[in-house]
Amino acid sequence: MRYMMLMIPAGYEAAAPGTMPDDPKAVEVMMRYNEELQKAGILVAAEGLHPPSMGARVSFATGEPVVTDGPFAEAKEVVGGYWVIEVGSREEAIEWAKRCPAQPNETIEIRRIMEMDDFPDDVRAAAEGYADMQSKRS
Repeated sequence: MRYMMLMIPAGYEAAAPGTMPDDPKAVEVMMRYNEELQKAGILVAAEGLHPPSMGARVSFATGEPVVTDGPFAEAKEVVGGYWVIEVGSREEAIEWAKRCPAQPNETIEIRRIMEMDDFPDDVRAAAEGYADMQSKRS
């Protein structure tokens, strides 16, 4: 089972464009954690995200796409980065998240990634070709 661990740093919703980690010690500690995940053979991906002030949202409330540039006034929590891990259970994902050297202002949300086997046959048939798309990503 694949799980996404979403890092939610408090205050990141208001971070200025170009805000980057500025504490080398904290980065070193986080890199050691990432290496633990890698050595355990469960790390699929790990990425940090630029702040919402550099992003955009596309909404469809009117039936047409409407683009809003960041920052987003209504945002209370935003994702600052993520890991994708492959583990045997939700409990194992939680145990790995608990080992993260997160700061007091950070929260990790854990969400299972949907797999084709989770869907009924008719939905899998409608999504035919999805696995090929996934294997061709760069």
